[in-house]
Amino acid sequence: MRRLFPVTYETAAQASGGATDADARDREWGLQELAEAYAYPDVREPWLRANMVSTLDGAAQHDGRSQPISSATDMRIFGVLRALADVVLVGAETVRQEGYRPARARGDFAEQREAAGQGPAPAIAIVTASLDLDFSLPLFTSPLVPTLVLTGAGAAPDRVAAAEKAGAQVVIAGDGMGVEPARAVRALGDLGMTRLLTEGGPRLLGQLVAAGVLDELCLAVSPMLTVGDAQRIAGGPTIAVPKRFELMSLLEEAGFLYARYRRP
Repeated sequence: MRRLFPVTYETAAQASGGATDADARDREWGLQELAEAYAYPDVREPWLRANMVSTLDGAAQHDGRSQPISSATDMRIFGVLRALADVVLVGAETVRQEGYRPARARGDFAEQREAAGQGPAPAIAIVTASLDLDFSLPLFTSPLVPTLVLTGAGAAPDRVAAAEKAGAQVVIAGDGMGVEPARAVRALGDLGMTRLLTEGGPRLLGQLVAAGVLDELCLAVSPMLTVGDAQRIAGGPTIAVPKRFELMSLLEEAGFLYARYRRP
């Protein structure tokens, strides 16, 4: 792993072929180093970051899943981002496609989470209008912290009752059937969850971008080409004016680029 941006003494030495170059290229970063590189900003309001992976030709998935275009380092960063978060926001379709399970406790971050007033693992918060979910899955039957279900006030009462019976905490974040992104962020903040992480999928991320509530994007660029008709990292209607983000940092390993962008 090596840092390409922001430029520091170490990155300058790498560029000039200095003595630190080989070490920086070959050394695997520790979990705490990654945690420092991806630390949440010191803000009191909810901060929503997204973590996504994309191929060189823009595919966010291959055969409907992100794993084939990922890497071992990408998955380590995935685990670190979860370890830093209070809650993981995810769309119902992604829960079904990716076979979501409860977030697990990570011993390397236990003391850090306790000191930050966090539980042993982040909650999983599922965004769904229909509540078409299998409540017999471990995500509902055996999470370390209760799974949240974010839905609208118009959701079917029997499905809401089924979610609550399964042990999920139902959070109303919309007046109709669906969830309003800004209300979802506020609702999680009202529950004391300010370090928010979304893992998509593309439809949910598109809604968050369009609503202007996404603060940060962590994007892994995979050195692969897939062609096909896979989704991009964000989908949905075109917004009137493209939203510009600023580059915060850029890491590289084995051809993968790991970028952090934030809203200005």
